[in-house]
Amino acid sequence: MDNKTIQNDEISLKELILKLKEWYSYLLSQWKIIVLAGIIGAAIGLIYSYTKKPIYTATLSFALEDEKGGGGLGGALGLASSFGLDLGGSGGGIFTGSNLTELFKSRSMVEKTLLSPVNLEGKAVSLAEMYIKNNGWRKAWNKYPKFKSIKFLPNDNRRFFTRAQDSILGVMYSNLSNSGLSVSQKDKKISIINIDVSSTNELFAKLFCEALARQVGRFYVETKSKKARLNMAILERQVDSIRGELNGAIAGVAVANDNTFNLNPALNVRRVPSVRKQVDVQANTAILTELVKQSELAKVTLRRETPLIQVIDKPILPLSKEKFGKGKGLIFGGFLGGFFIVAFLIFKKLIKFI
Repeated sequence: MDNKTIQNDEISLKELILKLKEWYSYLLSQWKIIVLAGIIGAAIGLIYSYTKKPIYTATLSFALEDEKGGGGLGGALGLASSFGLDLGGSGGGIFTGSNLTELFKSRSMVEKTLLSPVNLEGKAVSLAEMYIKNNGWRKAWNKYPKFKSIKFLPNDNRRFFTRAQDSILGVMYSNLSNSGLSVSQKDKKISIINIDVSSTNELFAKLFCEALARQVGRFYVETKSKKARLNMAILERQVDSIRGELNGAIAGVAVANDNTFNLNPALNVRRVPSVRKQVDVQANTAILTELVKQSELAKVTLRRETPLIQVIDKPILPLSKEKFGKGKGLIFGGFLGGFFIVAFLIFKKLIKFI
């Protein structure tokens, strides 16, 4: 039984070798077609390398410093993490870890950035208009009346956009978020974030990268310090109100004193308005003193809770570019041309056998 099995295996191996030789001879007989297909593929790859626009990448890095870091608990968690222990932490902040990187890629931030103004050839235009011009969309829109008159003005009010404008902004956001925008944080322990914007237009990549960082930074600061700013605004209004009341009470005391000048000491009833005003002055003075103290504390709290965003590296022209080289086009084009023609020849021969 074993001898028969070995003999059958040897026969099947011989058949396999014969088949491979047969296929090799067949493909070798078609070498002219294969070489021609490789030359055509190389030519197509070379043409593609000439027509393919280079991709420019603008990179901006910045660091976040938030003084409201959790005090002793934050220090303890940091010490534990240095020993490789993950004790959790607050974890609920909307601007921590991957949440902050996703904020950069959110539709709201990207669209607000596209509507922000930039100076292009001495004119203030929106980044959305610059994107439309770079991609040549206006030429295609000339055939459609409803798109022909669409414009995106700088700082335009998003709420009054038409359905067509919403659709165009949606396409821009999809293109940028899927292939043109990358936000990364090297390590959770490092507060440095890198923004990469890729585009076929070098100036657009630079301007959009800087505008996105400003837009998200403004939103980040306003949101993080919103409660402190509201508290300070309320205290300032209360201080102004009490100061007005105090000034009125002081004026009232002066008027009452004028009315009781050279008054008969026996007529004490006439002195009641003056005494009341003096009580109001004392009460408002005490309230104003406390409110001023609270207002100053609120200003200190606002400064403490306002995070610092420090830009480390800005994109500088000329930007790094990635171009599909001529050599790469020749090699890849020739390889793909030869591969596809070999696959076609094998498939054609298999069909004949069937």
